[in-house]
Amino acid sequence: MSVGLEQRTALYTTMASPVGVLRIVGDERCLWSVSMDGQRWAPPQGECWRAASEPFEPTCRQLEEYFEGTRRDFDLPLRMVGTPFQVRVWEALAEIPFGQTRSYGELARAVGSPGASRAVGLANGRNPFAIVLPCHRVIGADGRLVGYGGGLQRKAWLLEHERDAGGSR
Repeated sequence: MSVGLEQRTALYTTMASPVGVLRIVGDERCLWSVSMDGQRWAPPQGECWRAASEPFEPTCRQLEEYFEGTRRDFDLPLRMVGTPFQVRVWEALAEIPFGQTRSYGELARAVGSPGASRAVGLANGRNPFAIVLPCHRVIGADGRLVGYGGGLQRKAWLLEHERDAGGSR
């Protein structure tokens, strides 16, 4: 039986961002999650969680650089807890270039499961690392913005931000 993040001894901090408050959770070695205030599937805070900012200084700095438009990729140690398929999808998210988008079907083909667009959508929706693993760059086959746990307004803002910061679509 696996223990959920809410039951592990965890450190966390929060930071203000243009898309709202971000909650960053992990330990001294790696990140466990980055979530937006009100995001679907964000880990609930557990009794064993304690506030600490120092371990997350590199994460906060990289997120600030992203929002300033000077960072396109993140270099952070991530602890990915999910099924092997979910982890493949989350790893594939990191391969979508800054300012570009992919459809769920394209992402399904990239992870070797061309008929699994819906499963990719479910895995994408459970991405524990908002912004860091850019699930906001995944769109519908017809180009519409669909399915974002942080809300479609935030998804639109993030994509617009990347375009304005010099990314191509």
